[in-house]
Amino acid sequence: MRDGREVANYILDYAEQNGISVTNLGLQKITYFCHVWFLVSVNKPLIKQNFEAWEFGPVLPYLYRFFKEPGDQKITTRATKLDPETGNNVIAKINIDNGEESLLESIVSFYSKLSVNQLVEQSHVSGGPWHEVWHHEEKVNPGMQISNQAIIKFYTSKERSYTLQ
Repeated sequence: MRDGREVANYILDYAEQNGISVTNLGLQKITYFCHVWFLVSVNKPLIKQNFEAWEFGPVLPYLYRFFKEPGDQKITTRATKLDPETGNNVIAKINIDNGEESLLESIVSFYSKLSVNQLVEQSHVSGGPWHEVWHHEEKVNPGMQISNQAIIKFYTSKERSYTLQ
């Protein structure tokens, strides 16, 4: 499992190489769908932390905080993390094998072409994991966490919204 900052930087690097502008909201959604389809395809989580259900969809709070400064403008920086060996902040780099990279690239390629509104619509689908957590029946839902089990249950019971290559 990886840190969401590593996945976010992978997405941002892909977007930059392909002339695509990514905002914080868009980054959250593309990161979420990378996690979803990796989890469904490989049967293991891509990201070690759980997403939370926020008003505009699934969010990794620490990733949101890191990239909140540009607001709804294009992200031009990269997420950093502490290097335990040196004690310095370094750009978070993902370590994946060729098969995982091929899968991740196909997911990012598909979702990075969608508008932010389309991404929000996809993540807010009725009966989906975000919808179930956001519209829960209890008075309190601490953390509003979206479980990997809920993701697997929903996305394996539905026809895939994109085709793996």
